[in-house]
Amino acid sequence: MSRKFFGTDGIRGKVGEFPITPDFVLKLGWAAGKVLADEGEGKVVIGKDTRISGYMFESALEAGLSAAGIDVCLTGPMPTPAIAYLTRTFNGQAGIVISASHNPFYDNGIKFFAGNGTKLPDDVEARIEALMEGDIEVVDSDQLGKVTRLDDASGRYIEYCKASTAHQLDLRGMNIVIDAGHGATYQVGPAVFRELGANVHTIGIEPNGLNINEGCGSTQPDKLAEIVKERGADLGIAFDGDGDRVIMVDDRGEIVDGDELLFVIALDRRQHNELDGGIVGTLMTNLGMEKALEAEGIPFARAKVGDRYVNELLLKNDWHIGGESSGHIICRDVSTTGDGIVSALQVLKAMVRSGKKLSGLRGGMTKFPQTMINVRVKEKKDTDKLPGIVEAVKQSEVELEGRGRVLLRPSGTEPVIRIMVEGERADEVRAHAERLAKVVEQEMS
Repeated sequence: MSRKFFGTDGIRGKVGEFPITPDFVLKLGWAAGKVLADEGEGKVVIGKDTRISGYMFESALEAGLSAAGIDVCLTGPMPTPAIAYLTRTFNGQAGIVISASHNPFYDNGIKFFAGNGTKLPDDVEARIEALMEGDIEVVDSDQLGKVTRLDDASGRYIEYCKASTAHQLDLRGMNIVIDAGHGATYQVGPAVFRELGANVHTIGIEPNGLNINEGCGSTQPDKLAEIVKERGADLGIAFDGDGDRVIMVDDRGEIVDGDELLFVIALDRRQHNELDGGIVGTLMTNLGMEKALEAEGIPFARAKVGDRYVNELLLKNDWHIGGESSGHIICRDVSTTGDGIVSALQVLKAMVRSGKKLSGLRGGMTKFPQTMINVRVKEKKDTDKLPGIVEAVKQSEVELEGRGRVLLRPSGTEPVIRIMVEGERADEVRAHAERLAKVVEQEMS
């Protein structure tokens, strides 16, 4: 069944514009509640990030779910992976996160987790969408859902993160700078690393509802890199608005992306006989990581872009580690979804076990130059069916002569075509990407 509202990561858009409106979210809560009620009694755990519109949508979801007869447990601002964890441990039927992840404050979104902490299956999303066509039907008053608040959500999640490395890390003497992006990790993130003994300096921990991801966080780590160098810190850790992504900065002040972090985790696990299979990346994963894993004898496979597809391929192959260059990393033996804090701890474990700095651990991988350009379009169309674009892509692939890759794909959340070109020479890569961007603009304007 095709999906009208759900994208690769739930439903997302600008607040006040359909479908990110209170009336739509109210009905979405009711429709989701009806689907869950058909499967038996239960409760839904709801968390959110720090955007001001979260209050409004939290109330709307709460009302819709209650109208369908579903109990609700509210956590307040918490990272997305924390909701996945709490949904599992509280035997919830589902978890809901109100967040637009790395987007600006004026966007928001709704994403669902199944009771086992994984993304909601496509068929369940389709059933929810089908109910959206009808009118809200409220259950009898004695059947309305009850609403409670989970006061110790932060403490539970902090302990889970600390236990995620099997043997508790001793980070005493390590100086770490943490950038929470004024987002959902602003409290729990620093607490985890402090409780493990690290000396923690923080930025991006003063959310006001309007500054989430603004000039900080995993999408804009330049400020973090500057502070790491200024303070002579051992490393920096940057999370995105909802805490499911992590980007790090090494001891030299250089930014370390998700591909490099995946490589560090993979190599550490293989060296300690803990890998159990290969690594899953995506179509956007840097060719340099694929080559580095190949040199180490570690299998590698590419999934479609999106953490749900990474997880699907991990399950299919029965592998444990996968992720994206954006910092979405899944350690399936530890967590059911991407978790920025847990992923950072896996990297720190590799540092502690090897006795090396992050700059040394990442040295075994050399990234290929890669250029990405986003072209905003009026309507997303299949680029494979537009002759001008198809011919332009073929021309670039011929000229790269197997020394690089070209990828065009529509964004799952925005009216944007993403163009990625990768190769051995940065100037050549940039030229191809810019030429393709012009062709896309002409063909899709």
